[in-house]
Amino acid sequence: MSYKTVIALDAMGGDNAPSAIVKGAVLAAREDIKIILVGDENKLKTELSQYGMDSSRLSIHHASEVITMDDSPVAAIRSKKDSSMVVGLKLLKEKEVDAFISAGSTGALLAGGTFLVGRARGIERPALAPLIPNIKGFSLLIDCGANMDAKASYLAQFALMGSIYMESIMGIPSPKVGLINVGTENEKGNQLTKEAFSLLEKSDINFIGNIEGRDISMGVADVIVCDAFTGNIILKHTEGLALSLFNIIKEELMNDNLSKIGALLSKSAYKRVKKRFDYTEYGGAPMLGLQGLVVKAHGSSNAKAIQSAIAQAVKFKEEKIVEKIEEKINQKINQ
Repeated sequence: MSYKTVIALDAMGGDNAPSAIVKGAVLAAREDIKIILVGDENKLKTELSQYGMDSSRLSIHHASEVITMDDSPVAAIRSKKDSSMVVGLKLLKEKEVDAFISAGSTGALLAGGTFLVGRARGIERPALAPLIPNIKGFSLLIDCGANMDAKASYLAQFALMGSIYMESIMGIPSPKVGLINVGTENEKGNQLTKEAFSLLEKSDINFIGNIEGRDISMGVADVIVCDAFTGNIILKHTEGLALSLFNIIKEELMNDNLSKIGALLSKSAYKRVKKRFDYTEYGGAPMLGLQGLVVKAHGSSNAKAIQSAIAQAVKFKEEKIVEKIEEKINQKINQ
């Protein structure tokens, strides 16, 4: 059978592996998608046995080792050559699959993606780019983990890659791109942001200038550009703040009988709000700028999150994001 998309899934990576990973794959399986579960064959066969799935759409590729959160990322990629992550990345490198998804160690996935899959032609550094919620929907945060020490030229490429992603995957025409800074004035910031501002100002993307931290949740920009150190703090703060707010609201609503009645009447609205902040709805964070598609799913991903990550990878492949990024980057190089 011919498949439109073939996806390798790290079945041993993440807090809820392998059960949630396998269940997510079963939920995502379709006639035109082939999913390869990479990991311990015996454990995966046991998990799959409860679903009665057709092996033509969902198969197992044995890998005897697992990279854990305690492993040194680079050392693990080099030493654990038969780990589910390394085997999956090699399948992508050898073009046997169209995408690789893992909820395992972020550091190891970043190292493996760069060393094993390789950067796309013309890309200086790949970037990790999750979607984060705002009052209007979502913004793409790029970078949030791959380049702690960035150069201005990296940020300029991140902006272009993020713009291509939001236009092609999220359907936003001419996405607004903002550079995270300590003020909106052109001259604000450190040497990195000043140099990046100059490059972005000359680019052909829809650059709206500097944005501040408070602008993120207001949806001022569709693409938020920064170095990974800043981006990771933004991401973790957003996750923690959302969780804290929901806990505070729940505590206050249960504080007295009148509040409890109000909570009951507003239950549907609260569910809708919570859904807007639910990472399981939008999959994982793609590593943009590689020769193939690598998606980092949340470490605590449940089956729904894995299903969403697979759907995201399918759309990424259908929209030819890797090819579009290479084409745009090389157009700029040859100008």
